[in-house]
Amino acid sequence: MSELYAARRGRLRDQCGAAAGSGAALVSRPANVRYLAGGAPPGAVLLLGPDEDVLICPRTPVADPADGRPDEQLRTTVLPEPDGDTVVAAAGTAAAAGAESLAVEEHHLTVARHRALGSVAPRLRLGDLAGAVEQLRIVKDEEEIACLRIAAEITDQALGELLESILVGRTERHLALELERRLVDHGADGSAFPTSVATGPNSGLRRHRPSDRRVEEGDFLSVCLGANYRGYRCEIGRTFVIGTTPADWQIELYDVVFAAQRAGREALVPGAEYREVDRAARQVLAAAGHGEAVAPRTGHGVGLEIEEDPQLAPGTMGKLDACVPVTVEPGVHLPGRGGVRIDDTLVVRPEADGGPELLTITTKELLAL
Repeated sequence: MSELYAARRGRLRDQCGAAAGSGAALVSRPANVRYLAGGAPPGAVLLLGPDEDVLICPRTPVADPADGRPDEQLRTTVLPEPDGDTVVAAAGTAAAAGAESLAVEEHHLTVARHRALGSVAPRLRLGDLAGAVEQLRIVKDEEEIACLRIAAEITDQALGELLESILVGRTERHLALELERRLVDHGADGSAFPTSVATGPNSGLRRHRPSDRRVEEGDFLSVCLGANYRGYRCEIGRTFVIGTTPADWQIELYDVVFAAQRAGREALVPGAEYREVDRAARQVLAAAGHGEAVAPRTGHGVGLEIEEDPQLAPGTMGKLDACVPVTVEPGVHLPGRGGVRIDDTLVVRPEADGGPELLTITTKELLAL
């Protein structure tokens, strides 16, 4: 694994020219630190220096799966005072090593920390790494995809077990807690994001926060959850009907959202524009008269964070590459009645390899539970 992380740091150097000659780069965003260093203990930053790379921590790292395991070949230093600022310490280390410039993640640093950098090492020319690491993270290697695949298997297991239980009379909040417990029972480090369970008029709402509303017969039940496995996060969303044959309006709405989701999935090919994937799903919903009820985007990338680039949205520029995991999650919510969301995590693959790889495989049939 050390070779893997060293190669990632090498690609960052090649991409931005940081840490070449008398330059250095400072990575502070936790997901980016973990991507390049294997682990991101709380408060740690990664310095790519002129001579060597070093992980700077506010206190001695402890073994915690949630934070990953730092590369054993990477030098780790601990601040003498745990309340010290690792960003400021990294700037001092870079200056002491002879660096003349330091590229930082301005989108992550506060104004106060950025000013502190200039005060501790005034001779360092400060630059911006911008989203260089985030761009590297878009295309996943097969080891990352394997973690996502296991996260999806865990998620499918947890959801499948819930569907076999009695649901009528239970609250949204209770069902969400049970799903999160089942994720951990099946090997997840935790949930990828707060689990959403929405019933009746709440169904179909994106990222609905579970309430004390109880499941009633005839309700739509929308569930969105995901597992965090070794830092990698997936997402699944399904909608069901509770306890009875679906009403005609429920079948009609479900069929439209299902068709939109299928169109989005089929558009996931290397070279496809992000906005074209969004358009493929969006135009199905618009043609059915639901254009005003559609979410701002059809999907997004996943990985060490649950919402990464690329964004599958109308105004987003760029094209898909192979080995990019994304969600496709169209939905429609009808105020006062409820709605439908269908959400899968997939990996973009070329047609020669079978097309997009579906990671979340729980049935998308409209079940009456």
